Amino acid sequence: MTPLLELRRLTVRYGPLTALRGLDLQLQEGELVTLLGANGAGKSTTLRAISRLVGAAAGQVLWRGVDLAGVPTHRTVRLGIGHCPEGRRVLARQTVATNLELGAWLRRDRAGIAADLERCYSLFPRLAERRRQLAGHLSGGEQQMLAIARALMGRPSLLLLDEPSLGLAPKLVAEVMAALAALHREGLSMLLVEQNATAALEIADRGVVLEAGSISLEGRAESLLADAGLRASYLGDSS
Repeated sequence: MTPLLELRRLTVRYGPLTALRGLDLQLQEGELVTLLGANGAGKSTTLRAISRLVGAAAGQVLWRGVDLAGVPTHRTVRLGIGHCPEGRRVLARQTVATNLELGAWLRRDRAGIAADLERCYSLFPRLAERRRQLAGHLSGGEQQMLAIARALMGRPSLLLLDEPSLGLAPKLVAEVMAALAALHREGLSMLLVEQNATAALEIADRGVVLEAGSISLEGRAESLLADAGLRASYLGDSS
């Protein structure tokens, strides 16, 4: 079976710095894979390379078996790759509703857009309550929900998520992770970069640990949760 997404020997450099070193990774349709690792391990760069925000020095990014070399970012959105970057980046002076509508700017199916808008409000009821508020007036957790919902409005086949729980209180982390788990149950494929390794592995199918731009460990999520070395390094458990 052809993977939905495949990275073959992917290498990315920022000037003299090599961020990814011959990375090989596959993601099947319907999978939720989480990328773990310390700051600077190459997790965010992996997502940026997939959505063509950075180019590859070597290797390939294959989408349904087709090389994305030379494909611009806006074209990856049309292909079905949605990217929710770190830092939320909502349009602070626009309303919640406008932010969501802009997430569908490449679409022309008005009925489908309206249905997806209601789906986002159902997934994140706080956004429904605040749909007429300016995004800049939302809490950090609400802005993160808005960023995820805006990416969903593009109706992606694959959702790339970069640190969705960063800076959130534990209760909001649980709400965001519950929403991602619900999307996964609906069949949405996701590649999740997350510092909260425990929360990520609890909803993921597989985990991949990056170290200095290469994979140091990978496996089923439940196996990684039970791995003593991983717990000591990434889960804050020294037992």
